Amino acid sequence: MADLERELRDLAAWLETPEPPDVTAAVRVRLSTPAPRRRRWRSLAVAALVALLVAALPPTRSAIADAVTGLLRFAGVSIATSAAPTPPGGTPSPLPGQRAVTVDEAQRAVRFPIRIPARLGPPEQVLVADPDATGRCRVATLLYDGGALRVDAFDGRLDLSFHKEVTPPGADWVQVNGDFAVWVDGPHVLSYADRTGQVRKESARLAASTLIWQDADVSYRLEGALTQTEAIEIARSLR
Repeated sequence: MADLERELRDLAAWLETPEPPDVTAAVRVRLSTPAPRRRRWRSLAVAALVALLVAALPPTRSAIADAVTGLLRFAGVSIATSAAPTPPGGTPSPLPGQRAVTVDEAQRAVRFPIRIPARLGPPEQVLVADPDATGRCRVATLLYDGGALRVDAFDGRLDLSFHKEVTPPGADWVQVNGDFAVWVDGPHVLSYADRTGQVRKESARLAASTLIWQDADVSYRLEGALTQTEAIEIARSLR
């Protein structure tokens, strides 16, 4: 959240705001709210802030892109706009340390629960990738339809990102189970950012429409030839 706070302070220069009201009473109520409700409050606040920034920022592509890129980091995902993204050539390399495993093996390899979309059923293949020094992996991927449909899950508390380049408007703000999510409508260039934050260009590939959301400190990417409604229904069915 420190990066988000810093970037929001920078973006404040774009805004013209009135004198702030006295929020003492609201803060006292906030501090007395149980932890689960505080987490829900944070998600709603982020969604509201996104809407405010998009409405208030100057209507230039670069300003919108800066806001989107910064705000999406809470889910471990970075989105950037590009004038004319083109699909990379050749076959993309796998993520670092990627290997095929069973669902049970994947569960032992990561620090978060492996959740299966009820609407899709058991995956055809499961992959884990980017292990640390202890062998724990940062990414778990469920593959369907010969790999054309995939669910990537990663620990949202870590600085892991999938870097995207999309043409404007690029991303829409949506909701999954009442929480903030992002829908990228249509093909876009996708590449993986490793543990150091370096974008691995060799992993670049042309990705399909994608839904990005976070649940219980785990971030998810659902990618495939899906409509927005279909993607949200699949995301809601995680068990």
